[in-house]
Amino acid sequence: MFKKLYLGILFLLILLQPDLQAQKRHSDNGDGTFTNPVINADFPDIDVIRVDDTYYMLSTTMFIFPGVPILKSHDLVNWEYCSNVVPRMDYSPCYNLEGCNRYAHGQWAGSLKYHNGKFYVLYNTLNEGAFMCTASNPAGPWEIRKLTRGFHDPGLFFDEDGKIYVAYGYGKIFMTELDNNFAPISKDSLVYKGDIRPGLEGTHIYKLNGYYYLYSTYGGADGGQVALRSKNIYGPYEQKVVIWDKNKGTLNFGIHQGALIQTQTGEWWTMLFLDRGPFGRLPSLQPVTWTDGWPMVGIDGKGVVTYKKPNVGKTYPITDLPTSDEFDSIVLGMQWGWNHNPDSSKWSLTERKGFLRLKTVQPVGNLREARNTLTQKLFAYYSDTAPTIGVTKMVTDKMKEGDIAGLAVFQDPYGYIAVKKEKGKNYIIMVNNGTTVDSTLIKGSTIYLAANAYYGTGKACFSYSIDNKVFKTLGNELTMRFSLSIFTGNKFCLFNYATKQPGGYVDFDWFRMQ
Repeated sequence: MFKKLYLGILFLLILLQPDLQAQKRHSDNGDGTFTNPVINADFPDIDVIRVDDTYYMLSTTMFIFPGVPILKSHDLVNWEYCSNVVPRMDYSPCYNLEGCNRYAHGQWAGSLKYHNGKFYVLYNTLNEGAFMCTASNPAGPWEIRKLTRGFHDPGLFFDEDGKIYVAYGYGKIFMTELDNNFAPISKDSLVYKGDIRPGLEGTHIYKLNGYYYLYSTYGGADGGQVALRSKNIYGPYEQKVVIWDKNKGTLNFGIHQGALIQTQTGEWWTMLFLDRGPFGRLPSLQPVTWTDGWPMVGIDGKGVVTYKKPNVGKTYPITDLPTSDEFDSIVLGMQWGWNHNPDSSKWSLTERKGFLRLKTVQPVGNLREARNTLTQKLFAYYSDTAPTIGVTKMVTDKMKEGDIAGLAVFQDPYGYIAVKKEKGKNYIIMVNNGTTVDSTLIKGSTIYLAANAYYGTGKACFSYSIDNKVFKTLGNELTMRFSLSIFTGNKFCLFNYATKQPGGYVDFDWFRMQ
């Protein structure tokens, strides 16, 4: 009991500690330099383009919808949300968690292009094939259509002669010409077989100074980045390792898979990502120097951590991507995404003004099966010791017998702290990977739930309060992982699911990420 009370008081001190509240969460140092990762959260499988003075970045959300996010920036360091290209996927009951799921599936690495006044996003799914999304405005609306076949990790390319190509593949890179409807009109030509190790993928195409460049990765947590070049788009291609940092434990270990970018002032940069375990895959902005016709990344073969910002001709304000939400708007902020497609009739921001109402859907056995679980990424501070803290206020008086509602840290394994309605009473429970570790009876219908996720240790712990002042820890620590069975970084989740009967609901007043 003393230990729990001590940890609860410690949690409160952390929450209120002024210097911790001031911990830097953005990359921009305010002195003309930036520190990698350029976004300290899970934004993998990057493609970046520049249109006039604005940069756009595409990333992967897999089974989270709205998904396929595009961010925008004016300096490659300070980013804001632009749009979520795909509102939902209605091509299989698995996207609705109806007897199956799309964990580790759904949208995979895509390609972002701008051509003749139109934006294009081409992405692939393992089960349904490829999809083409087009818009005249990157903020949307987007037109989405399914193509006749799939292309693994596609790199879309519009050539100067009007021809359209896609490069794709895993281990073996193929090139296929497409018609104006993005259907194949040529055979699939093998243009390069990876020869350093298995897993050559993530290809993007560029044409510079008479050469076609395939910018590709040998993926994995210890991955590296290569460039292939040829005077002919079908090859033969020669290969050059442009960066491969194998120094474990550093912020440049295994940076790979991304895009080449030229600023309006003529500088060259690349946006890659690095695997940082439970928090996911984080974007890393690196300078590029062209040497003998090759885009060499970093400085002296090593990636940079703190470095001068790109020269884009102007200075722009520091920005932080949004995380906290008071639920005062009638639309969800773009930082939120549902775990698989939501049932839109079972949630609301208008039925009770200033609250997010989550209604139960069909009864399920555990959190992995629960629809209408609302998620957002964990953002790490630029510190290995400062925890990322999620806190929410929840009202529970309309729960039904067997309902479980609360706050989770979700991957494989997952953990959560929640209210469970059992025999007409409310219990606070802590669940670690499907097992109820601890529980305690509570009175009253308003509860505050908190989760601390530690970037440095990969641990998470959970606590609760009845007054939002003194928090008591419950249960044990969750050991967070980045498991390929889920294939995204850990996320905070707000959830409410039934185990016996539908019809109950809870109201979330706010969610705040400290």
